[in-house]
Amino acid sequence: MKTRLLCNKKVSEVGLGTWQLGSADWGNVTEEKAFEILTKFVKKGGNFIDTADVYGSGLSEKYIGKFIKETKADVLVATKLGRRTDKEYGWPENFTYDSMLDHVEDSLKRLGMSSIFLEQLHCVPKDELYRGVVFDHLRRLQDEGYIENWGASVENIEEALVCLDEEGISTLQVIFNIFRQNVADELFEKAAAKNVGIIVRVPLASGLLSGKFDESSTFGFYDHRNYNAEGEYFNVGETFSGLPFYDGVKLVDGLRGMLPQGNMAQWAIRWILDHKEVSVVIPGASKPSQVESNMAASALKPLPWETHEKLRKFYNDDVISLVRGEI
Repeated sequence: MKTRLLCNKKVSEVGLGTWQLGSADWGNVTEEKAFEILTKFVKKGGNFIDTADVYGSGLSEKYIGKFIKETKADVLVATKLGRRTDKEYGWPENFTYDSMLDHVEDSLKRLGMSSIFLEQLHCVPKDELYRGVVFDHLRRLQDEGYIENWGASVENIEEALVCLDEEGISTLQVIFNIFRQNVADELFEKAAAKNVGIIVRVPLASGLLSGKFDESSTFGFYDHRNYNAEGEYFNVGETFSGLPFYDGVKLVDGLRGMLPQGNMAQWAIRWILDHKEVSVVIPGASKPSQVESNMAASALKPLPWETHEKLRKFYNDDVISLVRGEI
């Protein structure tokens, strides 16, 4: 597993997203299965895990914390705050210092840690980013030793650029994949110039870029690919990268002749890794075999420049007009 720098640490260039480990929004993942997924990830050389305090109302963090305690795994954990609704200052009132401290302390307890390697704002309202007070709170939490580094997970380029202007920011987490290419144009070079790491989420467009779905594919009642397909509950970009599902399936068919033969998911991740500004990509997994497949992308040779050009033309001509929501 190759490594890249993030917050001055060497991290596996393929990390692990753990939304699935919350046993919500993707279907059920038992504690046993979660441990199998985490074990496979570490054995394959992974050391960067991304989670959030709302993944299963803290269940993902609990599983990760228990796994680290029992296995003594040497991993770096990033979590996120800002979307909880279970306290008196729930969404969208989560942004006083006291509420953010409360949420950080809860994450520390679940993870079994004395400080958090990377704390990220979790797609908070744009108005809060422009107001800027949340960044003061993060700097204070860092000064007081609760967190080592901080960043922001954002929904679109405008939000990313607002965050990038803040002193002390270490990372930006963005949606970036073959179906969401534009973020590289306006953000990557600017982030690199400020030594801000790029964490890539939704790398497979909620599974579309695995190439395993067709028009007859269905998803469970509690799977966000069912209930949030039109952006009914949260940003539509988090589900299929904002593409209508059936359009996405047809677009995948068009990709098959552009990517090398073999595992489409691996080549989709390889395409992301070909961008040198990316620090780590964090595909999720609901079973160990998916972890192994995703991590194998690190060993693939970079795609030829001609392939990148074809994929960009494909995005410009066939994809971008279908993407819903701000990008």
